[in-house]
Amino acid sequence: MSDRTLLLAGNWKMNHDHLEAISSVQKLAWALEDAKLEEGSCEVVVIPPYTDIRSVQTLVQGDKLWLKYGAQDVSQHEPGAHTGEIAASFLSRLGCAYVVIGHSERRADNHETNEIVAAKIRAALSADLTPILCVGESLEQRQERTHIDFTLGQLEESLAGFGADELDGLVIAYEPVWAIGTGETATAADAAEMAAAIRARLVERYGDATAASTRILYGGSVKTDNVSEIVASADVDGALVGGASLSGPDFAALCKAAVAK
Repeated sequence: MSDRTLLLAGNWKMNHDHLEAISSVQKLAWALEDAKLEEGSCEVVVIPPYTDIRSVQTLVQGDKLWLKYGAQDVSQHEPGAHTGEIAASFLSRLGCAYVVIGHSERRADNHETNEIVAAKIRAALSADLTPILCVGESLEQRQERTHIDFTLGQLEESLAGFGADELDGLVIAYEPVWAIGTGETATAADAAEMAAAIRARLVERYGDATAASTRILYGGSVKTDNVSEIVASADVDGALVGGASLSGPDFAALCKAAVAK
């Protein structure tokens, strides 16, 4: 039995304006209380659009909620002449705990390479933000049985140049591209296989302590009725949840199911 705290992070993507965000977080907090989920049983995180973060911060801090929150992306640049970019230090000042880096939608839509992802991880760490590094294969790579090599290659290139002492608290999210927003879900066995491969590679590159402390999440059409089976694996430490996190009560039900695994 691992002593890693179960992490359930809701990635809202480009959904909810700031008023909808307040309503969703309030409903999530109430539903978690109704479900009798307590701080320490798991870590629940919401990851809203940039425009919602200040509203979420005000609510979480003002009502002393035990929820945490983060951002969906971060710039690799320091503050300065970078129109449209958001610096890691800005997110830190807003109380963000986490930042998603290298999501497949960013890699595809914004042409983010592993080198850019590595630079963003370094920027996040410099501002005391915990990166949630996303890796995962396409359907073609899965069918060709190259999915493990591809995903581990993403992992290594995204962490190139980092030492074990820099990666304390790192979170890795395995999100097979073919399962994101499609309704398709990797089996629990698929998730467990990849999580075990990722942890084994972390042992090789960074040692037992870093591998043992790194939380590995599964993401890709995670729902209340499949989350408990997915997180039952010894190497899967939670989930990066998409659509099922948009409703506060639905996300709370998913969290409850995960904790009850």
